[in-house]
Amino acid sequence: MLEYLKGLKWSYQLYNLFQKKALRHNLPLFKKYGLRKRYYSSISSQDFEHLEKKEYQPKLNSLENAAVFHKFNPETQNSLLGFKENGYAIIKDYFKPAIIDKINEEIDQMVKQGKVNFKYNNRKIMFAIHHSELIRNFAYDKDLSTLYDFLIGGKAFLFQSINFVHSGSEQHTHSDSLHMTTFPLGGLLGVWIALEDIEEDNGPVHYYPGSHKLPYFLNKDFDNVGTKWSLGKKAYADYEKMIEKKVAESSIQKKLFTAKKGDILIWHANLLHGGEAHLNKDKTRKSMVLHFFEEEAICYHEVTQRPALRAK
Repeated sequence: MLEYLKGLKWSYQLYNLFQKKALRHNLPLFKKYGLRKRYYSSISSQDFEHLEKKEYQPKLNSLENAAVFHKFNPETQNSLLGFKENGYAIIKDYFKPAIIDKINEEIDQMVKQGKVNFKYNNRKIMFAIHHSELIRNFAYDKDLSTLYDFLIGGKAFLFQSINFVHSGSEQHTHSDSLHMTTFPLGGLLGVWIALEDIEEDNGPVHYYPGSHKLPYFLNKDFDNVGTKWSLGKKAYADYEKMIEKKVAESSIQKKLFTAKKGDILIWHANLLHGGEAHLNKDKTRKSMVLHFFEEEAICYHEVTQRPALRAK
């Protein structure tokens, strides 16, 4: 019965009805694009089929002339300037050990106090930024925030934080654009921060350089559109199988992000990535993931066809 109800759009709309404060920002955007939607309405890529296809683009020419760009070493500068071509950038040794240690201590303390807890098979701590000024300030690092604006091609705002401690996601290859979707497309950045050294045996992130140039694979691409009243009935495993097939058919090659404490990986909204298996259970796998939306984008979750709640 529960699974049946979760497949009905009205069940999400009923929940959204009580989230006006977190959803009302969409109303002027719906009007801008001529969408006849309430703040609580379901929304998916199908609602934009009739509109001109647009996509956010990084502003790398402007970045190259910005003061923040010149604070980074040549290796990082080259990585940032390759973002449009490669779909990712790496910043090594950005956060120093002292602040990383404070973040790890804060997370441990919040878990002990019950302020946060592990979800999704005891892997993830969601939205620690809402419970700690220290972590919130860490996530809103001034220079990085300026950098994110250039890379997203607009104004980036922090939507979500995820902390890992004992293991990583071990998630199969995917694009964030299925889970955190935008119109126009591409209005999302993923940021992964190593809170300790991550090696091949404790679950590094994997990613496919250049894969962001592939089409955005959304509900219609694995026959998961659904109807006016219900969500699509395909399992998430069907999406993963489709992505596996697309990867096999392409020339893209997998890389692992083995990282040192304080290193950062930033990726494009459509970059294919995932988490490797955590082989050495004697090791922890401390890291933080941040997801940023573009401020003027319509933000939603394609799979469940829900507008994204926006906490301020």
